[in-house]
Formats: sequence, structure tokens, C-alpha cells
Amino acid sequence: MQSMTVNVAQDQLIEAQLKASQSGLNVDQFRGMDKTAAREAAEQFEAVFLSQMLQPMFETVPTDSFMGGGQAESVYRGMMVEEMGKSLAKQGGIGIADSVYREILKLQEG
Repeated sequence: MQSMTVNVAQDQLIEAQLKASQSGLNVDQFRGMDKTAAREAAEQFEAVFLSQMLQPMFETVPTDSFMGGGQAESVYRGMMVEEMGKSLAKQGGIGIADSVYREILKLQEG
């Protein structure tokens, strides 16, 4: 089961990297970035990654009569998952931001 979780995490990381490359992310944009901006970029990356990890979990939760389901609840859930990812990243996350931050600093040195 743990190996399956690792494979899913790796697949989602690859997907996030692909989306970043398709969106025109350029390594050169990190050169000259101050440390505060670098840290913020790293936390934003982790927030997106965590949101992508949480999304499938919330897709399996059934709707109840209180919220009524439908398109509005689907939109709300998407926004809620995104904010949960941001909140988790801001509180320390799972360590991805730290690794990304170190890599950004290395890029600035080179």
C-alpha cells in the first residue's frame, strides 16, 4: 500500500512539473529573486502540489442533502481544496517548499 502511495505521489509530482513547464516556467526567472520572493514561490509550488494530492480524496466524498450537491458544490469543493493546500503549505507542509527553496537558491548562485 505504501508503494502505491509513493507511486501516486511521484505521478502527481511529474504532472505538476509538466504543468509548470507547459505554463512557460523558466529557470531564468529565479535568478536575481530575493530570498523572501524565493520562499513564497516555493510555498506556492507546495500549495499547488498539496491541492493536487488532496483533490482525488475529496472527489470520493459523497454529497449530502444539506449542501445539495450540483455544480455549485463542485466549485466550492475545488476552492476549498485549493485553500487547504495553501494553508498546509503555509504551516510547514510536507517539506517540498524547503527543497524547492534550496534549489531556487542554488539556481541563483549558478
